[in-house]
Parts: sequence; structure tokens; C-alpha cells
Amino acid sequence: MRTLTGGALMLLMLLGAPATPGFAQTQGEVQQPAASDAMAIIKRMAEFLAAAPALRVTVRAGYDVVQESGQKVEFGQLVTYTLRRPDRFRVDGQSSSGEKGFILFDGNEITAMGADAKVYAATSKPGAIQEAVPYMVSTLELNVPLALLFVGTVGPDMLEGVESAYYVETNFLMGLPCDHIAARTETVDFQLWISQGDRPLPQRIVLTYKDEPGEPQFWGQFMDWSFNPDVSDSVFAFTPPSGVERIRFLAEVERELEASKTAPKASGRKGGKR
Repeated sequence: MRTLTGGALMLLMLLGAPATPGFAQTQGEVQQPAASDAMAIIKRMAEFLAAAPALRVTVRAGYDVVQESGQKVEFGQLVTYTLRRPDRFRVDGQSSSGEKGFILFDGNEITAMGADAKVYAATSKPGAIQEAVPYMVSTLELNVPLALLFVGTVGPDMLEGVESAYYVETNFLMGLPCDHIAARTETVDFQLWISQGDRPLPQRIVLTYKDEPGEPQFWGQFMDWSFNPDVSDSVFAFTPPSGVERIRFLAEVERELEASKTAPKASGRKGGKR
């Protein structure tokens, strides 16, 4: 599975900061919310997702890789998320080169495997989705695009980080009226298109990494939202194929090696008669 830059996963941490006066446009007879409502719209989206007991959605994503020449080359990925709260989470991905892989959380373990791999990585992590997904990202360094959208909490920490937010316009994506929001943090500019009405779902996202050489972008198009998917236990279960070996996540091994280098060495004297 081709992975994405970790910053693309941090969208949910940007919710709820005060908006600054921005720009608004009118299309036809659509009544536009005030610019001050921009972050309220994003927060409403997050709360709607957090309240869903189960869901499945596919994201078609693209991201720039800046070459040594300065030219940007776009790579892609198709990712499907399936979850059942409080403690089942699955990610299936396919890169633009055809590589496939998955990540599973069954309430007790996190497992990751490439489709054609002869090994799989697994680690114990009992708990709920809101503990497991941040652990995937921060500890195991599994860069799953946009995974934090599905953690299911909207806490005080999400009120920090946004320097400005603007309501751009009502934009029609595939005929669906969406609130188009543009916002800025210190290092990332992002845009969100959120469907209007009683299902405020993200339909599109674009992130621009201002501090990275060439200011690469990540974009994601959300497709096929389902709030009544098949979420039986078998969807989140993993039985290792014959001949496939279990290994540890590389990030865990590296962290232990680094800790062993910095740990104080035991000191003492050789035993003997006095």
C-alpha cells in the first residue's frame, strides 16, 4: 500500500478555531452562510461522523511528489474505510501502481499486510477506535490518509491551529450542493467541500503543504458513503494465509533499539572475597 504524508491525516485536529472575516459569493438564489460560520460547518461535519455507529466510504486520492528538478509528479491511491464503533476499523488500499494492502483493528490487535506479502505485522492494542487510530499514526507510523476523520471525538484540542477560515461559496459537486470552506494553519492550507442539508459529509478535500519544497498538494474525493454497511465480525477478522510469517512493526523495533542506546548501563564490581 503506498502511504501518504502524515500531515494529510491531521485534518480533524484543525476543527473549531475561530474564523476570521472572509469572502463569500452568491450563486443563484442559494443563501450563503456568513464567513463566521465556516468552522461551525466543519465542526458539524465532524460531529455527524462521530455519531455514526457504522460507516463505509471510499476515497480516491492523489498527492504530489516533488522531484529533484522541482517538477511535481502526482501519484494516486484508492482507499476504503469500514468501521463499527466502538472497536472495529478496517482500511483497504490500492496505489496507482496496483499495489494492494489492508490494515485491521479488531478491538484487540492492529494488523497490516500487503496483498502479495509473505509476512504481516501485528501488535496488541486492546481498546476502542479513538485509541487505536492515533496509535497507528503516532506510534506505528502507519500513514493512513484521513484516518483521523473517523476517530469519533471532537475535543478541545481541535480548537487550536487554524489561523483563518473563509466561506468561499456554495459549490455543486456532481450536482450536490456543498459548502466550500478554505482555511489556513501555520504550515498547511486546506479546503473542504461539505454537503449541505441533514447529512453534512465531506465530499472533497485539498491540502497544500506550504513549508515543503514546491508546496505539494494532497487531494481526496469521497465516494459511496454508506451508513448501513456489512460490519459483521468477519469483516475485521484476520486469518494468516499458509506460509505467511508474523513480524513486528518496524517502528516498534526501531523505538526499542533507540531506547536501548540511551538507557543507562548497569554498573557494579566483580564479585569475590574481601
